[in-house]
Amino acid sequence: MKLLIARPMTAAVEARAREEFPEVEIRGNTEVMSEAEMLRALAEFDAVVPTLGDLFSAEIFARAGQPRCKLLANFGVGYNHIDAEAARAAGVEVTNTPGAVTDATADVALTLMLMSARRASEGERLVRSGDWQGWHPTQLLGLHVTGKHVGIVGMGRIGQAIARRCHFGFGMQVSYVARSDKDLDFPAQRADSLIALAKAVDVMVIAVPGGAETRHLIDAEVLAAMRPHAHLINIARGEVVDEAALIAALQERRIGGAGLDVYEFEPAVPQALRELDNVTLLPHLGTATEEVRSNMGHMALDNVAAFAAGTVPPNRV
Repeated sequence: MKLLIARPMTAAVEARAREEFPEVEIRGNTEVMSEAEMLRALAEFDAVVPTLGDLFSAEIFARAGQPRCKLLANFGVGYNHIDAEAARAAGVEVTNTPGAVTDATADVALTLMLMSARRASEGERLVRSGDWQGWHPTQLLGLHVTGKHVGIVGMGRIGQAIARRCHFGFGMQVSYVARSDKDLDFPAQRADSLIALAKAVDVMVIAVPGGAETRHLIDAEVLAAMRPHAHLINIARGEVVDEAALIAALQERRIGGAGLDVYEFEPAVPQALRELDNVTLLPHLGTATEEVRSNMGHMALDNVAAFAAGTVPPNRV
């Protein structure tokens, strides 16, 4: 069986891949796959491990005809870059890596929340500039998050992990929007609507999947409903937030700030956003630990191994 892994992986994952799948090709390029590379992947390999940005669209599957590839074992929980319906129509199964990313992504959400609320990145830039003149009582006053009201947009695994940290770690009141009520091990109230949530909370954290259903879920109307001191945190997918509307809200100081780990046109980050001092910008660090990236890689290989053995992959989407 021929396997293609679309990015360099951790040493442990690459070693396992070479041991279990002798005909593996590990792509050395860290950039997204081109159309030509994706078409080759579908034509020449039995299974492919793609990841964020590898746009296996309906058009790609239409051009591929009857692909040799029968499995896209996505490296990542989000798979909005893969048209799963078109894949299945072409006879290609799609899997992902749920669970492995939950805690690390929640940790980064809290990192961004604290950095944004406490103006940490702004303060770090001040120290690095050499212009810091020393402590004084009104310098870089931010938002005290302990005891505040957090709103979680999307209460799946990651949303719950974020909310749990907010409640147990900072004594925060938790509200959320989701398709249904959740049975939780901490107190939380489901809001009537996204607008109602935006009006009520001090921090709003985005934790929904990407895709057509959630594109620009956070738009100008939602941002206008937020309180002037409130902070927006996005660890989901960049396209969930209307980036132009967010830039306008930040430029006009209509919200307190934002913390972003993902971007609408990633890896492109608008100059206007980069110039703002009331936004914290991270380079998609959500799962960036050795342990988590290895766990993700092993989970993807578990899906490949099941497929190779003729059994149902454990993480079908």
